[in-house]
Amino acid sequence: MLIREATAEDWPAIWPFFHKIVAEGETFTYPIDLGEEQGRDWWLLSAPNRTVVAVDDAGAVLGTAKMNNNSWGNGSHIASASYMVDPARSGRGIGRALCEYTLEWARAAGFRAMQFNAVVETNVYAVKLYRSLGFDVLGTLPEGFRHPSKGYVGLHIMHRAL
Repeated sequence: MLIREATAEDWPAIWPFFHKIVAEGETFTYPIDLGEEQGRDWWLLSAPNRTVVAVDDAGAVLGTAKMNNNSWGNGSHIASASYMVDPARSGRGIGRALCEYTLEWARAAGFRAMQFNAVVETNVYAVKLYRSLGFDVLGTLPEGFRHPSKGYVGLHIMHRAL
């Protein structure tokens, strides 16, 4: 697996699983009816922020991550990131590789920590992964997320020093 900079040419491979994940409404705070153009604008970031893709030996996109400063101004020393793995390819270490990549990027870019603002508490695989990589739950916004089948569930704020 190779992780490389995403390009506009990667979007047609990202969009099908991006759209599926967002439309399911279980893990992202994006509108479930998010359109392709707006989704592309939200996901494919410009420098100094970045978007990457994980690809297999044949060049097929397996997953993607975007990484950016979490805030501006005097809070711009904290990074954030988001991840999407093609559900057909889950359980193969792609999410872990993308998360490790974003941590290295943030460290190399001079960020002091990484913070995730909205990790849905019922997204147990993501929470377990982030904890295994040294993230702690700083707090949980009760009923901060309206899950389509589980109702109102909490949103974790997770943090890791770099």
